[in-house]
Amino acid sequence: MKTAIRSTITVSLIIIGISAILFSNAFARRSSGLRRGGMSESELEKPPVPKDDNEKKILSILADIRSTQSYRNVPPQDGRFFRITAQAMNAKHVVEIGTSTGYSGIWFGMALQKTGGKLTTFEIDAQRAATARANFKRAGMADIITLVEGDAHQEVKKVKDPIDILFLDADKEGYIDYLNKLLPLIRSGGLVIAHNISGRMADPRYMKAITTDPNLETIVRSGVSLTLKK
Repeated sequence: MKTAIRSTITVSLIIIGISAILFSNAFARRSSGLRRGGMSESELEKPPVPKDDNEKKILSILADIRSTQSYRNVPPQDGRFFRITAQAMNAKHVVEIGTSTGYSGIWFGMALQKTGGKLTTFEIDAQRAATARANFKRAGMADIITLVEGDAHQEVKKVKDPIDILFLDADKEGYIDYLNKLLPLIRSGGLVIAHNISGRMADPRYMKAITTDPNLETIVRSGVSLTLKK
């Protein structure tokens, strides 16, 4: 049994390592605007090709959200990265702080439909929460996404299940509080992804926490940090 557990952890760490390398390279190139073979990054990367009717419907909904409800939502490249990472990790529980209108949550949901997992997402604004719920419903994800409305600093205390991925995209000065409260629940090999990590927006307390803890390994690219819990 111990051998099987060690094997599972090893495979998980390999997946995370590969994901981190891809993340680092992709965002570094996107940030620097480097060209290779005479083609730009945007030319090399193509829109997602739907595998089936369900994925086609979801991608259409995501496009609609982006064009009509893009209030503080992540860019499509980040959403696609979230989906790939969550599915590669076989994530069973993703926690998101800052639902907005549900755009990033649906990207995670695409992966969780495949892994049999669930998303718990927190939103303080009642109007955005209502919009997100409607979007989750029309994407066919109401059964795998739980939206908690209210102050996440208080509501996250109710989370008890292990976490594979914690995604932070809310009040930047609150990142350190969310990290302190939820890090104990993140499994070994799990990830903390934080948005809006830049010299202007990043909270120094949060950056110190994720870059000086020997139990964590962090890279930062193009405004996004990726932290591995060793």
